Amino acid sequence: MRKRMVTALLMLPFLMQVSATAAAAPEVYTDSGTTSWMLTSTALVLLMIPGLAMFYGGLVRTKNVIGTMMHSFGAMVIIGVLWPMVGYALSFGPGVLGGFVGWDSKYFMLQGIDESILSSHIPEYVFAMFQGKFAIITPALIAGAFAERVNFRGYALFIALWSIIVYSPICHWVWASDGFLFNLGAAGAIDFAGGTVVHISSGVTALVAALYLGSRRGYPRNVMHPNNLVMTLTGAGLLWVGWFGFNAGSAIASDLATARALTVTQVSAAAGAFTWMVIEMLQHRKATSLGVASGILAGLVAITPAAGVVQPSGAFALGALASIVCYSAILIKNKMGYDDSLDAFGVHGVGGIVGALALVFFIRPAWMADAAEKAGGSWTVMQQLGVQATAVGITVVYAAIVSLLILVLIDKTVGLRISENDEMSGLDHSMHGEHGYGLINLN
Repeated sequence: MRKRMVTALLMLPFLMQVSATAAAAPEVYTDSGTTSWMLTSTALVLLMIPGLAMFYGGLVRTKNVIGTMMHSFGAMVIIGVLWPMVGYALSFGPGVLGGFVGWDSKYFMLQGIDESILSSHIPEYVFAMFQGKFAIITPALIAGAFAERVNFRGYALFIALWSIIVYSPICHWVWASDGFLFNLGAAGAIDFAGGTVVHISSGVTALVAALYLGSRRGYPRNVMHPNNLVMTLTGAGLLWVGWFGFNAGSAIASDLATARALTVTQVSAAAGAFTWMVIEMLQHRKATSLGVASGILAGLVAITPAAGVVQPSGAFALGALASIVCYSAILIKNKMGYDDSLDAFGVHGVGGIVGALALVFFIRPAWMADAAEKAGGSWTVMQQLGVQATAVGITVVYAAIVSLLILVLIDKTVGLRISENDEMSGLDHSMHGEHGYGLINLN
């Protein structure tokens, strides 16, 4: 008996150490509620890509509807293959090349995360697939700028290279825990769900592509009416619904932050559409369906970077401001005469910049207080504005320069702009051998 007592006393420090270590280690488990919401959010974001296909498809001429919708579905396929292979590793792997991009061989084909549970208590597979939907929709947005005039082979190669060389590095800078923009200033550059990563990068690239490729033949001399605004409105509705997963899902939780993000998404979208309607009523005495759809998108784009830090009043202001600025940007485009066919830059690029910068004036006090504590006692709105402007500036410059290089490379090798005959006959027939509506006299 005495020997057992002595042995127990000798083992006591070791047992206490093991107990303390176990208590200190975070508990690894899967939260079924959070996981369920993230699975739902992943599906909602994927729904946005067919929604975008319908939104863009309804805006082009009848002879280009299939070709335009294939740009979105092509992104689903091509980026859907690239993301598990290398995209996730490049975006969320540990920083390499001085932090320029991420990489970890265990993320190749997601082979090293088979049993991984994140600190948010969801399987890493779910997070990887959720982020993969962002990687899909971002290059698909670009296609709106050069609709009706690019060959599908060149487009496919462009988005593949762009996803690896442009999207993944920017994603790593902004969202990876060791990204330099994630750690800039007191609490990092604020981009809750993709103002810089998604909308500014794609919008700026869209502008560069539109300028490089030139206008559609006949633009702006010939009027090019949308073929199906009913389809466009349906697409806008699907985007609005999907955006709840886009923004609220970016909380990577199912809690108060999720509820806040969902609420401000709804408010900003409605405010954007309402403001666009008012502008059209004042200017033209009628509200158009295309204006409502454009206002919805402007509000959604602007709130995307801000969804985690502003209150409903700020969301209303951002949605209204984005509509005013995006509406003005489209008027300027029309006066300048460049052909951003479906206003990818005018809505996504401009709206993303407005949201990323203007959010600093509506940040909830609790966030600023936390930032001040991290900064050592003081952090001002203007200091955060400097951080936001730095992130926006770096994204604009990098996306513009590298995208132009990719465009030139593809144009000089496999080709990007379709021939005059192919453009006149339409993408549906020349690129895919199909017709969207079975009509003879196509516009």
